[in-house]
Amino acid sequence: MKWKGRRQSDNIEDRRGMSGGGKAIAGGGVIGIIILLLNVFGGENGQMVGNILQQTQGQSAPTEQRDLTAAELEEQQFVKTILADNEDVWTKIFQENNLTYQKPKIILFEGGVNTACGSATSASGPFYCPGDQNVYMDLKFFEELKTKFGAQGGDFATAYVIAHEIGHHVQTLLGTSAKMREMQEGKSKAEANKLSVALELQADFYAGLWTNYNQKMNNVLEIGDIDEALSAAHAVGDDAIQAKMQGHIVPESFTHGTSEQRKYWFMKGYKSGDIKQGNTFAEIR
Repeated sequence: MKWKGRRQSDNIEDRRGMSGGGKAIAGGGVIGIIILLLNVFGGENGQMVGNILQQTQGQSAPTEQRDLTAAELEEQQFVKTILADNEDVWTKIFQENNLTYQKPKIILFEGGVNTACGSATSASGPFYCPGDQNVYMDLKFFEELKTKFGAQGGDFATAYVIAHEIGHHVQTLLGTSAKMREMQEGKSKAEANKLSVALELQADFYAGLWTNYNQKMNNVLEIGDIDEALSAAHAVGDDAIQAKMQGHIVPESFTHGTSEQRKYWFMKGYKSGDIKQGNTFAEIR
Protein backbone atom coordinates (compact mmCIF):
# COMPACT_ATOMS: atom_id res chain seq x y z
CA MET A 1 0.00 0.00 0.00
CA LYS A 2 1.29 3.46 -0.91
CA TRP A 3 0.97 5.46 2.29
CA LYS A 4 4.07 7.58 2.86
CA GLY A 5 4.14 11.32 2.24
CA ARG A 6 0.44 11.96 2.73
CA ARG A 7 -1.65 13.66 5.41
CA GLN A 8 -1.59 12.16 8.89
CA SER A 9 -4.31 12.45 11.50
CA ASP A 10 -3.73 14.00 14.92
CA ASN A 11 -6.58 11.95 16.39
CA ILE A 12 -4.27 9.26 17.74
CA GLU A 13 -3.05 8.64 21.25
CA ASP A 14 -0.06 6.30 21.41
CA ARG A 15 0.23 4.77 24.87
CA ARG A 16 2.63 2.00 23.92
CA GLY A 17 5.40 3.54 26.00
CA MET A 18 3.23 2.98 29.06
CA SER A 19 2.79 -0.74 29.64
CA GLY A 20 0.63 -2.44 32.22
CA GLY A 21 -1.81 0.41 32.67
CA GLY A 22 -4.93 -1.69 32.23
CA LYS A 23 -6.45 -4.78 33.73
CA ALA A 24 -5.63 -8.39 33.09
CA ILE A 25 -8.22 -10.45 31.23
CA ALA A 26 -8.55 -14.14 31.96
CA GLY A 27 -7.27 -16.46 29.27
CA GLY A 28 -4.10 -14.69 28.19
CA GLY A 29 -3.29 -13.84 24.58
CA VAL A 30 -5.59 -13.42 21.64
CA ILE A 31 -6.49 -17.11 21.64
CA GLY A 32 -7.59 -17.03 25.26
CA ILE A 33 -10.08 -14.23 24.75
CA ILE A 34 -11.28 -15.67 21.45
CA ILE A 35 -12.38 -18.81 23.24
CA LEU A 36 -14.43 -16.56 25.51
CA LEU A 37 -15.78 -14.21 22.85
CA LEU A 38 -15.57 -16.37 19.73
CA ASN A 39 -14.49 -13.00 18.45
CA VAL A 40 -11.44 -11.42 16.92
CA PHE A 41 -11.12 -7.67 16.36
CA GLY A 42 -14.24 -6.48 17.11
CA GLY A 43 -15.91 -5.98 20.41
CA GLU A 44 -18.14 -4.01 18.31
CA ASN A 45 -21.45 -4.65 19.92
CA GLY A 46 -20.60 -2.10 22.58
CA GLN A 47 -22.91 -3.41 25.28
CA MET A 48 -21.72 -6.99 24.82
CA VAL A 49 -18.07 -6.00 24.88
CA GLY A 50 -18.52 -3.72 27.83
CA ASN A 51 -20.10 -6.53 29.80
CA ILE A 52 -17.43 -9.04 28.87
CA LEU A 53 -14.56 -6.69 29.63
CA GLN A 54 -16.04 -5.81 32.98
CA GLN A 55 -16.63 -9.45 33.87
CA THR A 56 -13.11 -10.53 32.96
CA GLN A 57 -11.04 -7.69 34.36
CA GLY A 58 -8.39 -8.60 36.91
CA GLN A 59 -5.81 -6.79 38.99
CA SER A 60 -4.07 -3.62 37.86
CA ALA A 61 -0.44 -3.94 36.89
CA PRO A 62 2.24 -1.34 37.62
CA THR A 63 2.84 1.17 34.85
CA GLU A 64 6.24 1.41 33.21
CA GLN A 65 7.41 3.91 30.62
CA ARG A 66 9.85 3.46 27.78
CA ASP A 67 10.82 5.11 24.51
CA LEU A 68 9.19 3.83 21.34
CA THR A 69 11.42 2.00 18.90
CA ALA A 70 12.02 3.20 15.35
CA ALA A 71 9.74 0.40 14.09
CA GLU A 72 6.97 1.44 16.49
CA LEU A 73 7.27 5.05 15.39
CA GLU A 74 6.87 3.97 11.77
CA GLU A 75 3.80 1.93 12.75
CA GLN A 76 2.42 5.05 14.38
CA GLN A 77 2.95 7.05 11.18
CA PHE A 78 1.16 4.36 9.20
CA VAL A 79 -1.85 4.31 11.52
CA LYS A 80 -2.01 8.11 11.44
CA THR A 81 -2.09 8.03 7.65
CA ILE A 82 -4.79 5.35 7.47
CA LEU A 83 -6.89 7.21 10.01
CA ALA A 84 -6.51 10.41 7.96
CA ASP A 85 -7.69 8.50 4.88
CA ASN A 86 -10.73 7.28 6.81
CA GLU A 87 -11.46 10.81 8.00
CA ASP A 88 -11.30 12.19 4.46
CA VAL A 89 -13.37 9.41 2.90
CA TRP A 90 -16.11 9.39 5.54
CA THR A 91 -16.30 13.20 5.60
CA LYS A 92 -16.94 13.02 1.85
CA ILE A 93 -19.51 10.23 2.11
CA PHE A 94 -21.39 11.99 4.90
CA GLN A 95 -21.38 15.24 2.94
CA GLU A 96 -22.79 13.42 -0.07
CA ASN A 97 -25.69 12.37 2.16
CA ASN A 98 -26.15 15.80 3.79
CA LEU A 99 -24.64 14.64 7.09
CA THR A 100 -21.69 15.75 9.22
CA TYR A 101 -18.99 13.25 10.10
CA GLN A 102 -17.56 13.30 13.62
CA LYS A 103 -14.00 12.01 13.82
CA PRO A 104 -13.13 9.23 16.28
CA LYS A 105 -9.78 8.68 17.96
CA ILE A 106 -7.49 5.65 17.81
CA ILE A 107 -5.75 4.59 21.02
CA LEU A 108 -2.63 2.47 20.51
CA PHE A 109 -1.69 0.47 23.59
CA GLU A 110 0.21 -2.55 24.76
CA GLY A 111 -0.61 -4.79 27.66
CA GLY A 112 -3.78 -3.18 29.01
CA VAL A 113 -6.07 -0.21 28.59
CA ASN A 114 -9.06 1.33 30.36
CA THR A 115 -12.04 2.31 28.22
CA ALA A 116 -15.60 3.51 28.67
CA CYS A 117 -16.61 -0.09 27.83
CA GLY A 118 -14.45 -1.53 30.61
CA SER A 119 -10.82 -2.57 30.98
CA ALA A 120 -9.12 -4.67 28.33
CA THR A 121 -5.82 -6.23 27.37
CA SER A 122 -4.39 -6.96 23.96
CA ALA A 123 -6.17 -10.32 24.23
CA SER A 124 -9.41 -8.62 23.19
CA GLY A 125 -8.02 -7.71 19.78
CA PRO A 126 -8.75 -4.33 18.14
CA PHE A 127 -12.18 -3.02 19.10
CA TYR A 128 -14.40 0.04 18.96
CA CYS A 129 -15.98 1.38 22.14
CA PRO A 130 -19.15 3.42 21.44
CA GLY A 131 -19.07 4.78 24.99
CA ASP A 132 -16.10 7.03 24.23
CA GLN A 133 -16.12 6.66 20.42
CA ASN A 134 -12.52 5.43 20.39
CA VAL A 135 -10.87 2.56 18.55
CA TYR A 136 -8.41 0.57 20.70
CA MET A 137 -5.60 -1.43 19.15
CA ASP A 138 -2.55 -3.38 20.26
CA LEU A 139 -0.61 -3.70 17.01
CA LYS A 140 0.94 -6.98 18.14
CA PHE A 141 -2.42 -8.47 17.20
CA PHE A 142 -1.45 -8.42 13.55
CA GLU A 143 1.53 -10.69 14.13
CA GLU A 144 -0.75 -13.18 15.88
CA LEU A 145 -3.21 -12.86 13.02
CA LYS A 146 -0.47 -14.25 10.78
CA THR A 147 1.24 -16.76 13.02
CA LYS A 148 -1.77 -18.21 14.85
CA PHE A 149 -4.64 -17.69 12.43
CA GLY A 150 -2.93 -18.07 9.08
CA ALA A 151 -3.63 -14.63 7.60
CA GLN A 152 -1.36 -13.44 4.84
CA GLY A 153 -0.37 -10.28 6.71
CA GLY A 154 0.80 -7.05 5.12
CA ASP A 155 0.07 -3.38 5.63
CA PHE A 156 -3.28 -3.47 3.88
CA ALA A 157 -4.51 -6.19 6.24
CA THR A 158 -3.92 -3.66 9.02
CA ALA A 159 -5.66 -0.95 6.99
CA TYR A 160 -8.68 -3.25 6.52
CA VAL A 161 -8.98 -3.89 10.26
CA ILE A 162 -8.75 -0.17 11.03
CA ALA A 163 -11.40 0.57 8.39
CA HIS A 164 -13.64 -2.15 9.86
CA GLU A 165 -13.42 -0.55 13.31
CA ILE A 166 -14.09 2.91 11.87
CA GLY A 167 -17.09 1.28 10.21
CA HIS A 168 -18.46 0.61 13.69
CA HIS A 169 -18.02 4.30 14.48
CA VAL A 170 -20.05 5.11 11.37
CA GLN A 171 -22.75 2.74 12.63
CA THR A 172 -22.77 4.58 15.95
CA LEU A 173 -23.12 7.95 14.23
CA LEU A 174 -25.93 6.71 11.98
CA GLY A 175 -27.77 5.06 14.86
CA THR A 176 -27.43 1.57 13.38
CA SER A 177 -25.74 0.09 16.45
CA ALA A 178 -28.41 1.42 18.82
CA LYS A 179 -31.19 0.16 16.57
CA MET A 180 -29.54 -3.27 16.40
CA ARG A 181 -29.45 -3.51 20.19
CA GLU A 182 -33.14 -2.59 20.33
CA MET A 183 -33.89 -5.31 17.79
CA GLN A 184 -32.01 -7.84 19.93
CA GLU A 185 -34.28 -7.26 22.92
CA GLY A 186 -36.57 -10.22 23.55
CA LYS A 187 -34.88 -12.33 20.89
CA SER A 188 -33.39 -15.77 21.46
CA LYS A 189 -29.61 -15.96 21.64
CA ALA A 190 -29.45 -17.41 18.14
CA GLU A 191 -31.64 -14.63 16.69
CA ALA A 192 -29.69 -11.95 18.57
CA ASN A 193 -26.48 -13.42 17.18
CA LYS A 194 -27.83 -13.09 13.63
CA LEU A 195 -28.29 -9.37 14.21
CA SER A 196 -24.76 -9.12 15.56
CA VAL A 197 -23.50 -10.86 12.42
CA ALA A 198 -25.36 -8.32 10.26
CA LEU A 199 -23.71 -5.47 12.16
CA GLU A 200 -20.25 -6.97 11.71
CA LEU A 201 -20.72 -7.71 8.03
CA GLN A 202 -21.87 -4.15 7.47
CA ALA A 203 -18.62 -2.96 9.04
CA ASP A 204 -16.79 -5.18 6.54
CA PHE A 205 -18.88 -3.60 3.76
CA TYR A 206 -17.89 -0.17 5.03
CA ALA A 207 -14.23 -1.21 4.98
CA GLY A 208 -14.63 -2.16 1.34
CA LEU A 209 -16.51 1.06 0.60
CA TRP A 210 -13.67 3.03 2.21
CA THR A 211 -11.17 1.16 0.02
CA ASN A 212 -13.11 2.12 -3.11
CA TYR A 213 -13.24 5.80 -2.22
CA ASN A 214 -9.67 5.93 -0.98
CA GLN A 215 -8.35 4.40 -4.18
CA LYS A 216 -10.21 7.00 -6.25
CA MET A 217 -9.02 9.84 -4.02
CA ASN A 218 -5.41 8.81 -3.36
CA ASN A 219 -4.49 5.92 -5.72
CA VAL A 220 -3.04 3.90 -2.84
CA LEU A 221 -3.50 0.27 -3.84
CA GLU A 222 -0.65 -1.96 -4.91
CA ILE A 223 -0.69 -5.50 -6.30
CA GLY A 224 -1.72 -7.91 -3.56
CA ASP A 225 -3.39 -5.39 -1.24
CA ILE A 226 -6.94 -6.67 -1.77
CA ASP A 227 -5.69 -10.21 -1.29
CA GLU A 228 -4.21 -9.17 2.07
CA ALA A 229 -7.58 -7.80 3.20
CA LEU A 230 -9.42 -10.92 2.03
CA SER A 231 -6.91 -13.17 3.78
CA ALA A 232 -7.46 -11.29 7.04
CA ALA A 233 -11.24 -11.43 6.59
CA HIS A 234 -11.05 -15.17 5.97
CA ALA A 235 -8.87 -15.77 9.04
CA VAL A 236 -11.34 -14.08 11.38
CA GLY A 237 -14.53 -15.69 10.11
CA ASP A 238 -16.47 -17.36 12.91
CA ASP A 239 -16.30 -20.73 11.19
CA ALA A 240 -12.53 -20.52 10.72
CA ILE A 241 -11.97 -19.50 14.33
CA GLN A 242 -14.26 -22.17 15.75
CA ALA A 243 -12.72 -24.89 13.60
CA LYS A 244 -9.25 -23.90 14.77
CA MET A 245 -10.09 -23.30 18.43
CA GLN A 246 -12.64 -26.01 19.24
CA GLY A 247 -12.50 -28.41 16.33
CA HIS A 248 -16.13 -28.02 15.33
CA ILE A 249 -18.48 -25.31 14.09
CA VAL A 250 -21.64 -24.06 15.83
CA PRO A 251 -23.41 -21.74 13.34
CA GLU A 252 -26.04 -20.48 15.80
CA SER A 253 -23.24 -19.06 17.96
CA PHE A 254 -21.72 -16.98 15.13
CA THR A 255 -21.45 -13.27 15.97
CA HIS A 256 -19.28 -11.93 13.13
CA GLY A 257 -20.09 -14.06 10.09
CA THR A 258 -18.35 -16.81 8.18
CA SER A 259 -15.12 -16.30 6.29
CA GLU A 260 -17.02 -16.30 2.99
CA GLN A 261 -19.56 -13.78 4.26
CA ARG A 262 -16.86 -11.42 5.50
CA LYS A 263 -15.02 -11.56 2.19
CA TYR A 264 -18.24 -11.17 0.22
CA TRP A 265 -19.35 -8.02 2.02
CA PHE A 266 -15.90 -6.42 1.91
CA MET A 267 -15.80 -7.00 -1.85
CA LYS A 268 -19.37 -5.75 -2.30
CA GLY A 269 -18.41 -2.47 -0.66
CA TYR A 270 -15.20 -2.27 -2.68
CA LYS A 271 -16.78 -3.04 -6.04
CA SER A 272 -20.00 -1.06 -5.64
CA GLY A 273 -18.72 2.12 -4.01
CA ASP A 274 -22.34 2.70 -3.01
CA ILE A 275 -23.25 3.01 0.68
CA LYS A 276 -26.87 2.21 -0.15
CA GLN A 277 -25.91 -1.38 -1.02
CA GLY A 278 -24.71 -2.14 2.50
CA ASN A 279 -27.99 -3.17 4.14
CA THR A 280 -26.75 -6.46 5.56
CA PHE A 281 -29.73 -6.63 7.91
CA ALA A 282 -32.05 -7.18 4.95
CA GLU A 283 -29.98 -10.09 3.65
CA ILE A 284 -28.80 -11.87 6.83
CA ARG A 285 -31.80 -13.76 8.19
